[in-house]
Amino acid sequence: MTEVAPQKTHVVVVGGGYAGTLAANRLRQRPDIDITLVNPRPVFVERIRLHQLVADTGAATADYATLLGDGIRLVVDAVDRIEATARRVLLSSGAELDYDYLIYAVGSTGATPAAVPGFADFAYAIADLESAQRLRYALADLPMTAPVTVVGGGLTGIETAAELAERGRQVTLVCGAALGPSLSRRGRRSVAKRLRGFGVNVLESATVTEVRWDAVVLDDGAVLPSAATIWTAGFAVPDLAARSGLSTDALGRLLTDETLTSVDNPYVVAAGDAAAPSGQPLRMSCQAAGPLGVQAANTVLSRIAGTAPALLDQAFVGQCISLGRTYGTVQLSRTDDTPVNLALGGRTGASIKEAICKGTVWAIRREAAKPGSYLWLKGGKRPAQARTEGALR
Repeated sequence: MTEVAPQKTHVVVVGGGYAGTLAANRLRQRPDIDITLVNPRPVFVERIRLHQLVADTGAATADYATLLGDGIRLVVDAVDRIEATARRVLLSSGAELDYDYLIYAVGSTGATPAAVPGFADFAYAIADLESAQRLRYALADLPMTAPVTVVGGGLTGIETAAELAERGRQVTLVCGAALGPSLSRRGRRSVAKRLRGFGVNVLESATVTEVRWDAVVLDDGAVLPSAATIWTAGFAVPDLAARSGLSTDALGRLLTDETLTSVDNPYVVAAGDAAAPSGQPLRMSCQAAGPLGVQAANTVLSRIAGTAPALLDQAFVGQCISLGRTYGTVQLSRTDDTPVNLALGGRTGASIKEAICKGTVWAIRREAAKPGSYLWLKGGKRPAQARTEGALR
């Protein structure tokens, strides 16, 4: 009598960033799972290094062959729609993939402010590989003395402005509000000191209301020459979840419970920037994405095993900002991600930031070699869980 091999569980991971790649590797703890990772690019993008790619001070991609564990199938394609009821994804190529479970890890992109005249025609983005490459080529054609404007005073804007200024570019940073709003007073002071040392013209409480081919217009009517305008203000997420009829928050992140399971469908689990657990998402960051990817995979593993998934348990330690290649600022925080008035600067900060960047990719490779090895800091307060605990008392 011929024995029939047991059917494997098929898990499709949509998105091959920090969260999706770690999730795919984590799933290999069970040999009875077929894993498919769908990503629109054939290479892994280190988003935390895109400002280096733009300034030509470093690379920002890695080969998936060095990051994914044995047996994971990589499909280079985009997902047009998720048919959650049928448990199927429709790809841009026309192909279809059936799944038993899906991990939604599509990440985030830069915001596109349609209300700003000239943005679509003249501004450059930096939130994805293709945009960063276009900007790099554009800067290569400009003399070093050509004025460059960076719009957005968050961490991406700060790192981009510093990286370009260290290379000798004439940079203006238009913050929109305060410089580094997620930083403490000491953190902002550390960042501001280094930017001044590079000669960056920092404009706080100023916004860009129009982008021209050779200038930007500020809200007070001032016109600043700008041979290249780089827009780093704000984040957005792909509209795949909304397009697929799944519940999302106002920004388009997939709404989940505290196990990262979609509120609409128990076979869809979310991770990374595009997840909104209990409508209270974590800060969009590499620091959050990796642990979220692992926890999403753990939820799927628990459901396959027939056990109750664990609730989201994640803490933050701070924010690391590179300010060129030899200086950095490390802003320390409480476990709930609120900053404390303590920051480390200088070469020590730069060394810590570089070690974290390298360690992030190292951790993905280690999880590929030894599934289940990834560890993360726990104990962060989740308001949604606190309300649940209060209701049970």
